[in-house]
Amino acid sequence: MAAAAGEEEEEAARESAARPAAGPALWRLPEELLLLICSYLDMRALGRLAQVCRWLRRFTSCDLLWRRIARASLNSGFTRLGTDLMTSVPVKERVKVSQNWRLGRCREGILLKWRCSQMPWMQLEDDSLYISQANFILAYQFRPDGASLNRRPLGVFAGHDEDVCHFVLANSHIVSAGGDGKIGIHKIHSTFTVKYSAHEQEVNCVDCKGGIIVSGSRDRTAKVWPLASGRLGQCLHTIQTEDRVWSIAVSPLLSSFVTGTACCGHFSPLRIWDLNSGQLMTHLGSDFPPGAGVLDVMYESPFTLLSCGYDTYVRYWDLRTSVRKCVMEWEEPHDSTLYCLQTDGNHLLATGSSYYGVVRLWDRRQRACLHAFPLTSTPLSSPVYCLRLTTKHLYAALSYNLHVLDFQNP
Repeated sequence: MAAAAGEEEEEAARESAARPAAGPALWRLPEELLLLICSYLDMRALGRLAQVCRWLRRFTSCDLLWRRIARASLNSGFTRLGTDLMTSVPVKERVKVSQNWRLGRCREGILLKWRCSQMPWMQLEDDSLYISQANFILAYQFRPDGASLNRRPLGVFAGHDEDVCHFVLANSHIVSAGGDGKIGIHKIHSTFTVKYSAHEQEVNCVDCKGGIIVSGSRDRTAKVWPLASGRLGQCLHTIQTEDRVWSIAVSPLLSSFVTGTACCGHFSPLRIWDLNSGQLMTHLGSDFPPGAGVLDVMYESPFTLLSCGYDTYVRYWDLRTSVRKCVMEWEEPHDSTLYCLQTDGNHLLATGSSYYGVVRLWDRRQRACLHAFPLTSTPLSSPVYCLRLTTKHLYAALSYNLHVLDFQNP
């Protein structure tokens, strides 16, 4: 009897979700025409239409109807070129969470604490978080909510004699840069670890793409290295930057890389070098004041990149238009140094400031800051050393804590 009753309920549910047999002639149009008509509706109109009946609720949940809205939303998983980075999650659900990013609705939490002041760096990969603490890199697994971690680390990667300054994940490897002047290579799923002397002073930054490692140091050099196991530690090129290197990034085309330096000389702190020859290709900008060092730089596409640093500006560069002047810039309103930046690849920009752990969200279509989140109080003022984000969460690494802003469940 119970099984029969269950089958009847399922049949009733299917019937209620079927297209209405009666009603306006509009509902009797082919679905392709209805999709075209509904594609002109905005988010609120689609929501109201979904309340008419179960069939329309199902119909208006179609990803095609929400794709245009999602591409105009903040951090919805679409790049500027329209590539969907999260095909497994319904677009409508991502648009809902996107409204929390736009309105600044989130719940703050602390994932990790440590006793001594640190300068942590972190990376995300799938459901894992990698974070440096002193001369170690620890790997943690996220719990299903994404706003908490399993307390026991999945792995601990050691090898440096001094603090880890920076690291990246590439080809199932962790490539780390240390204050001991060495580069470390760690296989994520094994105990394989190699380190080699790379620079005369601390290695401030490192990047790795396509089997090539680039590193920058306080010793005023940038170097190019192979990741191939038989050639580890063999320097391919040494570039005399004549200035301390704070940040570095390899172009997605694997033909060049950019360095961000301290801006203590009579040249731009942003310069692009040929990856194959090590020769200077061009420099970006011409009006940097002395001391306007670049602390973070990232490619967003083969022709566009973002930079930030001591002069309190985030700058957006498009190499197809001009290398002399950026195409857009955003100023930190409290005149604080910007330590790091992150982007969703589309409209959202997040920055980390030097005081009180202030994380700012920006809509790149506007000049003014969208929202600010101070994560520390006055006695524990700390820079935001590193930022990472997903479509649901933002993670910020400070001197004593790893913070999370949960936009899915505010």
